[in-house]
Amino acid sequence: MTAHADESGSKGSEWKPLFNGKNLDGWKHVGPGEIVVENGVLKTVGGMGLLWYTGEKIGNSVIRVVYKAPDDNGGGNSGVFIRIPEQPTEPWMPVNKGYEVQIDDSDDDWHRTGVLYSFTKTLAQPKTGEWNTMEITIEDERTSVTVNGVKVTDFREGSPVPEKKQKHEPDRGKRAASGYIGLQNHGAKDTVYFKEVSVKKLK
Repeated sequence: MTAHADESGSKGSEWKPLFNGKNLDGWKHVGPGEIVVENGVLKTVGGMGLLWYTGEKIGNSVIRVVYKAPDDNGGGNSGVFIRIPEQPTEPWMPVNKGYEVQIDDSDDDWHRTGVLYSFTKTLAQPKTGEWNTMEITIEDERTSVTVNGVKVTDFREGSPVPEKKQKHEPDRGKRAASGYIGLQNHGAKDTVYFKEVSVKKLK
């Protein structure tokens, strides 16, 4: 699949890859740890940090992330950050001002894969395998998430949410209609791999 087919107005894919499979061009890391490219995929190392896409703020789009979260060492914790209102210089502003779409099959229904971390309760627990596809749809004030085709989250700004209970949970409040996106490297025991990060604008 070439970029030329996308731009020619043909009925080909409208997905724009943000990760080129080779290096971190267009991405910047903040905070401890790092995300590296290994065998053509992104791999989280240490943390807690954030690799964010510098190219543009993303709104009214579908973000597709193909990830693998092996739990051989009890790990598998990461997240896809959306609606980050300004360029991050450290990892906590995105937590408190954006949303983390969680990747972690081991936690409770408010902190599991596909939810907006601590804001929404999972609508379903999709089966996950080696590689999984998460699609995050940002549509003005609505955010919906599917994992392997199963809807896990459908949230509208202003809907009731539980109060913040733990210090590490995000501050409450409305999020930006569009914002930067990022991938979390959570900690030393949490190795997660990403082989695709793509965006398709909504018509």
